[in-house]
Amino acid sequence: VQLQASGGGLVQAGGSLRLSCAASGRTFRSYIMGWFRQAPGKEREFVAALTRSGSSTRYADNVKGRFTVSRDNAKNTVDLQMNSLKPEDTATYHCVGSNRVLVSTTAHEYDFWGQGTLVTVSS
Repeated sequence: VQLQASGGGLVQAGGSLRLSCAASGRTFRSYIMGWFRQAPGKEREFVAALTRSGSSTRYADNVKGRFTVSRDNAKNTVDLQMNSLKPEDTATYHCVGSNRVLVSTTAHEYDFWGQGTLVTVSS
């Protein structure tokens, strides 16, 4: 499956952005989907993920309560609504997909990665 993320940009602290990821292929609903991010000079970091049906979600502690992940299996899309953004949220955000059984927070357990979209939060 090929993944293309969009929606990044420059926003002031406290603002909101909505990222969207479009997936190719007819098997989108068979993958766990999620988002990772990577800030300059830092390791990739798990942000959020959800199950194939979208009924169960998992978030990193530092975004819980501010970010919401969702998917539309009819449209082959997965979104990340980001509210109350902070300068430390600045990063390139990657849409990811996994064939694994369970939702994971580990990067190597995700099989598909999009190119990423840059989010910059100014103070």
